[in-house]
Amino acid sequence: MLVPMQLLRIIISELLDQQTIDLKEKDGDRTLRIFIGLFEATSIERRVRGVERPRPLTHDLIVNTVTALGAELDCVLIDGLKEHTYFAKLRLKRDGEPIDVDARPSDAIAIAVTTDPPLPIWVEESVLEGKSDD
Repeated sequence: MLVPMQLLRIIISELLDQQTIDLKEKDGDRTLRIFIGLFEATSIERRVRGVERPRPLTHDLIVNTVTALGAELDCVLIDGLKEHTYFAKLRLKRDGEPIDVDARPSDAIAIAVTTDPPLPIWVEESVLEGKSDD
């Protein structure tokens, strides 16, 4: 079962190698913390704050490429946990057909907040409960 989530907070620390993003269940109290890299955290944080860039960055490029190829971005699916690593898919649609693209959760979320409006983020119930695919 997929659970709708929303971005709750981004924690950026210049002292640590790992940054964090917290997702919160839309209709509940559960949260999911994901450790991510500085580049992805900064990209997400700038998008959320509405900071404009003079030229497209990597996540802009992906959104623009998908659109130029005649597809549309549909949602982010965080659907796996293996050996303490989360797995995600970026779901596209072309001609009404879903296309799932393997992605790191941090990149998928960065793409989600790059679109206007932001893409929905869904987390598999088993992932939210911390159950691993091992």
